[in-house]
Amino acid sequence: MTEESVIVQKTKELCQAILEQPEFQAVRQQIDAFMADEKARTHFQSVVAKGEALSEKQQYGLPMAHDEIAAFEQERESLAANPVARGFLEAQGELHKIQESVSQYVSKTLELGRVPNPDDFASGSCGSGCGCHH
Repeated sequence: MTEESVIVQKTKELCQAILEQPEFQAVRQQIDAFMADEKARTHFQSVVAKGEALSEKQQYGLPMAHDEIAAFEQERESLAANPVARGFLEAQGELHKIQESVSQYVSKTLELGRVPNPDDFASGSCGSGCGCHH
């Protein structure tokens, strides 16, 4: 049995801390409710597929019929009106925020060589060498 590195151990501790947060538990409940609702999942998959098809047409400069766009918009609004699907979409957003926050802290730590403070994020810089001159 090999010993885990300190970084892996601390990463696991961070993961456990995230799992124990009440906000995360609420997000998981929303995701679980969505996964248990076959109708909501099917509707979501349909909207995603239609959105991808429209995006592909746009990317290749193909014509898009007005009724095709309107049908997609109507189906998307219908999906947003479903509380289970809406909860899932909100949960996805919350998970993305958590991932982004952890990623920013780790990236800034590696960049600075120390644990960042709030001022390190307020500078507006993209990082050393980015050339954006913030």
